[in-house]
Amino acid sequence: MAGVNTVQIGPIHLGGGRPLVLIAGPCVIESAMHAAEMARSIRDIAAARGIPFIFKASYDKANRTSLSSYRGPGLAEGLRILARIKAESGVPILTDIHEAAHADAAADVADVLQIPAFLCRQTDLLLAAAATGRVVNVKKGQFLAPEDAEHIVGKLRSGGARGILLTERGTTFGYNNLVVDLRSIPTMRSFGVPVVFDATHSVQRPGGRGRASGGDPQHIPTLARAAVAAGADAVFLEVHRDPARALSDGPNALRLEFVADLLGSLREIHHLVRSGAGPNATGRTAR
Repeated sequence: MAGVNTVQIGPIHLGGGRPLVLIAGPCVIESAMHAAEMARSIRDIAAARGIPFIFKASYDKANRTSLSSYRGPGLAEGLRILARIKAESGVPILTDIHEAAHADAAADVADVLQIPAFLCRQTDLLLAAAATGRVVNVKKGQFLAPEDAEHIVGKLRSGGARGILLTERGTTFGYNNLVVDLRSIPTMRSFGVPVVFDATHSVQRPGGRGRASGGDPQHIPTLARAAVAAGADAVFLEVHRDPARALSDGPNALRLEFVADLLGSLREIHHLVRSGAGPNATGRTAR
């Protein structure tokens, strides 16, 4: 048996039987005004449901399908925007880093540094993130078995990471499709780290629209509920008021108006799982 560590992110305690946490926001910073408005709106919705909230947005999406796709405002301007959101909204911040050279600058603002799925095995990037002292969230690659994520945890621990999260976001299933194997949640929790479920990227159709990715957002609630029932400690959602006009990942984003109802059901499921007699009730999972 392996106990799941509790990771502290600002005032939030994630994992180890603590309340379900929401990580959410637009895929990329579209503008300072839009990002701030989304942070406030999601914060208020989560607070009304009693769910701790971490705001997520990327300053640079370096892995877009097409060279012409919008990537974001860049490192300096993006971090300036995120710092202001953090100060004004009072919520912790999560953002992606794609290069080891960005780790220290991003860590000056963000409470959580996220390693994108395609880069989850990049040792230098993992060690640079670990060395900042910030919590590191690694999205398990679409190409990686959940058992292999233990090596990611080992690299981060060797680099002195103080808090580690792993995120399930679906596995490549042929071309332009993903499938979620919910066994990955208890498997990765058995490494002693909290597990996040990315309900929006899990319904993505990578490259499914030729020059951009598609998605099946109607399945977001089903997969999110199933993942929480399987023991997920947090849920990751890319949220937009109007996904059709989003500058990145709109086809797999959840509409803002649907967040409240989904959080209500997820909170109830999480409470049942944690209060029951099953293997996740005490924050422990079988290896």
